[in-house]
Amino acid sequence: GDLMAHTVKLVAKSRSGNGSKESKKIRKTGNIPGVVYGHKEKPVSISTAHEDLFKAVKQGVRLVDLETDGKVEKALIREVQWDYLGNDLIHVDFSRVSADEKIHITVPVEMRGTAPGVLSGGILDIPMHKVHIECLAINIPDSIRVNVAELQIGGAIHVRELVLPEGVKILDDADAVVVHVLEKKAEVAAVPGAEEGAANEPEVRSEEHTSELQSRETIS
Repeated sequence: GDLMAHTVKLVAKSRSGNGSKESKKIRKTGNIPGVVYGHKEKPVSISTAHEDLFKAVKQGVRLVDLETDGKVEKALIREVQWDYLGNDLIHVDFSRVSADEKIHITVPVEMRGTAPGVLSGGILDIPMHKVHIECLAINIPDSIRVNVAELQIGGAIHVRELVLPEGVKILDDADAVVVHVLEKKAEVAAVPGAEEGAANEPEVRSEEHTSELQSRETIS
C-alpha cells in the first residue's frame, strides 16, 4: 500500500578528502558530501547529487538503494544537516542496513479527521509529534496515522491505542498521551498551572511502568 516506504536509488561516489574546504568544493559542483556508516565496516566518505538527495529528503524517504562506485547497498538516511537558514542541505549521514534487519527509528505522527471536541470549543494538543518504533528496514512507514474523529473534550489517545501497520512495534511508553483535546480556559494565566497539574500525575505512573518494563527485560 501507500504506507510502504518506497525505495529510491541514489548514486554516490567515494571521496578521499575530508574537512570543510573539501565539502565546499563538493557543494560547488552540485553535490552533497556524506558519510556511510554501519555493519562493522569502516565509514566511507561519499558525495551524492544534490538534486536527487534533496528530492528524497523532501518526500520523507528514509530507505535508499545507495550505489557507491557501482556497488549497491541498502542504507537509511540517518541524519541530514541543513545550512543555518534551514533551506539547503549541506551534509548527509547514511547507515547500512539489510532488508531483513529490525531497526529502531523515529517516524512522524499524522492526525486524521476532525475531533468533535474541537468543534465544540476545545483545543487539540499533540504532546507527541513523533514516535519511536521498531520494524524491518524495508517496512518503515512514512508516518503513524492517528484518527481523532472520536475525540471529545477531555478525551485522549494513548500510545497503547495507536493502530500500527503490520510488523511495526512501538517503543514509547504505552501510557503516554499522543493527542488529547483540552478545554479552553477562560483565563490564559491559569492554563500552564492547570496543564502541569494534569501532566504530573500520569508521569509518575509512567516511570513505574518503564522501570517495571526494564526489570522484566533484564529477567528474560
